[in-house]
Amino acid sequence: MAGIRNGLSALWRAPDTARMIQQDGEWFTWGDVRVLVERIDEVLTGAGCAERSRIGVLLGNRVESIAALVAILGKGRTIVTLNPMQPSARVASDLVNSLPQVVLAPASMWSEPEFATAAEESGVLGFAVDGSVVDQRCGGPTVTIEAPRDEQSPVAVEMFTSGTTGPPKRVPLTWRQLDAAMSAVHSHTGAAGPEREPLTGRVSLVVLALVHIGGMWAVLQALAEARPFVLLPRFTVDGWADAVSEHKPRIASLPPAAMRSLLSADVPAEKLESLRAVTAGTAFVSPDMADEFIGKYGIPVLIVYGATEFSGAVAGWTKPLHIEWWSRKRGSVGRPFPGVSLRTVDENGEVLPVGETGRLEVRAGQTGAGADGWLRTSDLAHLDEDGFLYIDGRADDAIIRGGFKVHPEVVSDALRAHPSVLDACVYGRSDDRLGQVPVAVVEFAEGAPAVSEDELKTFARGQLTAYEVPVSIHAVDELPRAASLKIDRRRLLDMVAELEAARV
Repeated sequence: MAGIRNGLSALWRAPDTARMIQQDGEWFTWGDVRVLVERIDEVLTGAGCAERSRIGVLLGNRVESIAALVAILGKGRTIVTLNPMQPSARVASDLVNSLPQVVLAPASMWSEPEFATAAEESGVLGFAVDGSVVDQRCGGPTVTIEAPRDEQSPVAVEMFTSGTTGPPKRVPLTWRQLDAAMSAVHSHTGAAGPEREPLTGRVSLVVLALVHIGGMWAVLQALAEARPFVLLPRFTVDGWADAVSEHKPRIASLPPAAMRSLLSADVPAEKLESLRAVTAGTAFVSPDMADEFIGKYGIPVLIVYGATEFSGAVAGWTKPLHIEWWSRKRGSVGRPFPGVSLRTVDENGEVLPVGETGRLEVRAGQTGAGADGWLRTSDLAHLDEDGFLYIDGRADDAIIRGGFKVHPEVVSDALRAHPSVLDACVYGRSDDRLGQVPVAVVEFAEGAPAVSEDELKTFARGQLTAYEVPVSIHAVDELPRAASLKIDRRRLLDMVAELEAARV
């Protein structure tokens, strides 16, 4: 891919003293990172890993992961992402199912018997990577698993989706897709800018986990633009606000859950005075919350829509669009990016007219779709007469209660409107009589007074129809989240099962 590969090549023109990555207040120079990049490349080359070789990386938000990305992508290899936020047994399962030729992981993961045994028994060549040390742990001395050679377009990244509503799936992103996605983003935002010396210019922020497409994309864009960046180990209000205050970016990413936490924490406006806009995606963004943020800080919220399968975002707002249209189009996720076409279809695949809700389909160079070019999503959406896209829900998460349809996000929004509730999640539970019933789990805002389940139900009845009111509302100290900061439904169900067992 021209953009990323050129950016990676540009790094080698930077002086070793150039600041590249800031983490926990400490700057790592290009020289620091280069030493590890060269060491990783040396062991991969020595093992016979040329272009298209598949290299698994336990991809935490740490400097070692960035060095691995540069070493792998810089030589046209493929990175297979493994999620360090998962239990070791699930990481081991993902390793066996994806079967890369080489796996790179911290020494701490090699101390997990399930992971180490899975790597050994699968024939993978494994290395522990910590600091500047790359230590072989299994396999070798050369790779024995063949790299694929028959793709028309070589794969750059194999991403695992978060699996928050079911088992994760592996999505191959080709160099061609990433190239198209990068071009679309730069056309949409003008972010590429003029030529600069490598590792100069404004510092960007990487907020999300690298195993999420949002975090991966933020790093790829920084590398493509040869730009220094802050790498947050995980999102915290203080970490994000301090990075914005120190580096004064004009635009920063702020996922919806993070935005809600920022508002709840009452961060002083002067800390964010450099921002001309924040971008928000990864999950539904309430227009009321966006307006609350705009009202408090005077900073427009530019919502974007995308997915792993699209190699990132395919639609969104720009600041000029926001100025002209937001008051009339609030609730929209914006317009399609240049080169992106959108349409909605019914369950038979018939294209629907403007304004009608149906399954959203996307056609773009970055989707990797089939012969007709259209990729069908699980999102329900409609397009208005001015080309703005509205996401109306998901085709696969509506709760049918006694024949009535309940949209979880509508119920969640009603509960979030309670002054004591920071966030909420609603899901459907099987019911012998009604088919499904809605169940809610809420997280209270810090310092807010405790509210009983009955009080919350009474509050919800004031905003919802009777069949939309949850049959149970559980309170937890903190909603479990995946790498994207979306709520992890599988972990949530485990928590609810424990709460309900304790009630018996």
